Amino acid sequence: MSKKIWLSAPHMGGEEIKFVTTAFETNWIAPLGPNVNGFENDLVSYTHRKHAAALTSGTAAIHLGLTLVGVSQGDYVLCQSFTFCGSANPIKYLGAKPVFIDSEMETWNMDPVLLEKAIVDLAKKNIKPKAMIPVHLYGMPAKIQQIEAISAKYEIPIIEDAAEALGSTYKGKNCGNFGDLSVLSFNGNKIITTSGGGALLGNNAKVIEKARFLATQARDNAPHYEHSEIGYNYRLSNISAGIGRGQMIVLDERVAQRRAIYKRYERELEHIEAFTFLDEPSETFSNRWLSAILVNPSNSKGLDREAIRLKLETLNIESRPLWKPMHMQPVFKNELVYTNGVSELLFANGLCLPSASNMSEEDQTLVIDTIKGMFA
Repeated sequence: MSKKIWLSAPHMGGEEIKFVTTAFETNWIAPLGPNVNGFENDLVSYTHRKHAAALTSGTAAIHLGLTLVGVSQGDYVLCQSFTFCGSANPIKYLGAKPVFIDSEMETWNMDPVLLEKAIVDLAKKNIKPKAMIPVHLYGMPAKIQQIEAISAKYEIPIIEDAAEALGSTYKGKNCGNFGDLSVLSFNGNKIITTSGGGALLGNNAKVIEKARFLATQARDNAPHYEHSEIGYNYRLSNISAGIGRGQMIVLDERVAQRRAIYKRYERELEHIEAFTFLDEPSETFSNRWLSAILVNPSNSKGLDREAIRLKLETLNIESRPLWKPMHMQPVFKNELVYTNGVSELLFANGLCLPSASNMSEEDQTLVIDTIKGMFA
């Protein structure tokens, strides 16, 4: 079998090993240490947030973020439906109720019109949501300015899920610097990685310090282990943070590489009438974490996105359908949802193509030529 072409493989820059080696040489192997502090400072410097807490995952960051804005048993949280389950699962961890909001077609993210409709409808039942979670999917910034205006109007805090959008900007402002709190992910398939990890960012020092406290099992200041609150084992290790510090050095280069891959797909495949690409709206800059196409079944010669995926799979090329909306997931089938059909359409017809920043030109040519051959 030919070598595997991954959807989004890790891409080391070479500097990571220096930070990890220093951790070994100084015996900073246990959680916390200079690399954790340095990585948090790197994130603050890059995003222009004031404070950051390095954590074990983006999901952990959302869990802590929801906790810190006061979400608890029985509360309602507005959550983008078209996303990875890590955006929604922490709502259930807290015993709260997700209200899923569908997407708009321009960015594939939370529809501000439906968002406000949900808030108004819930208000008629004397329900005020405790938080909202918009997502910048595939690195494309959401209509965050409109969402922030709704947040301010109804006084509902925003947990910004920027897990896929480090390096993206809206009107020149970095994703990871919108709303009340922001979440990043450094999972192995993200634009930079710490092997596994995430971060919670904000501008309130006391809030982020509380996040660090909760993330270290909520251990009180005492010579013994004293706990007056329930905490979590969510802090990033000093070794993983060392990988992250090396990755931050090449972040802008990785963004440029991913954008170049997207541009080539668009240039080579846009002549296929059945294909649609997600354009950048004005004043928006996407890191193009994953390159995706929509396949219109009405003019695709009987070929749908699944036919393309299976053909690529025969060549050991990984591709993946777009996210299955949360309101379509069996585990969330009974939750309240505001739909317009957009996310269901995207899931039915969308495909993510291999987008790793270390993908060779030859590998991308193979992907392109295979797809072209199908539509010849």
